[in-house]
Amino acid sequence: MYTPLEKVGIFFLSVVSFQVARTVIRILYNFTIAPTMKMYTNVQEMGRWAVITGATDGIGRAYAEALAKQGMDVVLISRSQVNLDVVSSELERNYNIRTKTIEADFTDDSAEAYNTIEKQLYGMEIGILVNNVGMSYPHPEYFLDLPNCNRMHSDIIKCNIASVTNMTQILLPQMVERGKGVIINVSSTAALIPSPLLTVYGASKAYIQKFSKDLACEYGKRGIVIQCILPGYIATKMSKIKKSTWMAPAPEVFVRKALRTVGVQEATTGYFPHTMMVCAINVMENISPSFARWLVKRTMENIRARALRRARNSS
Repeated sequence: MYTPLEKVGIFFLSVVSFQVARTVIRILYNFTIAPTMKMYTNVQEMGRWAVITGATDGIGRAYAEALAKQGMDVVLISRSQVNLDVVSSELERNYNIRTKTIEADFTDDSAEAYNTIEKQLYGMEIGILVNNVGMSYPHPEYFLDLPNCNRMHSDIIKCNIASVTNMTQILLPQMVERGKGVIINVSSTAALIPSPLLTVYGASKAYIQKFSKDLACEYGKRGIVIQCILPGYIATKMSKIKKSTWMAPAPEVFVRKALRTVGVQEATTGYFPHTMMVCAINVMENISPSFARWLVKRTMENIRARALRRARNSS
């Protein structure tokens, strides 16, 4: 016979064991079983064209190449026509697909700027929208110490929040009319974990997560797949990581993994090591919130110090 205290202990141990088992099973399903059984969405069936913002570098370019490789025609949107032309030529030559380029600066959130984009997309059967374009800080910095902080904060909000909202508003109606489509909104793990010294950036990415979650609830039953990708560090110009690693993969590696989660996970890091990192920090935060925040803050301060030293040495 167990004492009442032992019974309580067994009950709570059972609850914890169940939660751990459920988490492990969910992770195995998301990253192993579903991809292996090809249960993810076949993006080729969504429509003829894919639209990618921030398409000339990093994750955006990797999405453009991955979708072109699957035979989709792609619309590339970025602020540099020179870079757009380079990527466009490479995709057409390598994959024998059609491309269209649109030069746009997403720090301009005027109605005129988005009307111009909408006119250039008129009449095209667009099956996929990848809202990838985004801005971050030059390096981790305190809210008031960011150089030209008023302008920087405003540009981040326009580029990270207004672009996702407005591009979705432009292209979602035709997807709803056809009863199919995919919208991939690129957020960041900064939306999931403490992000001191990246305050406005992290908050803007949290908006994308919430926007995606509620929009998926609204339009999921109408045939629209809306996914929020929340990656950790990727070896891109924005992250300033030059050499890829297991924890900071090359954009091509990341996107190949992430595309196998479309239709399987509404919100995901898209990459197993990043999921483990988020889980570890969240567990740490549940045990000691102050220690978790201190650890992240200390890491950001170290990155900030290195960036300031490099700036001083180069001046």
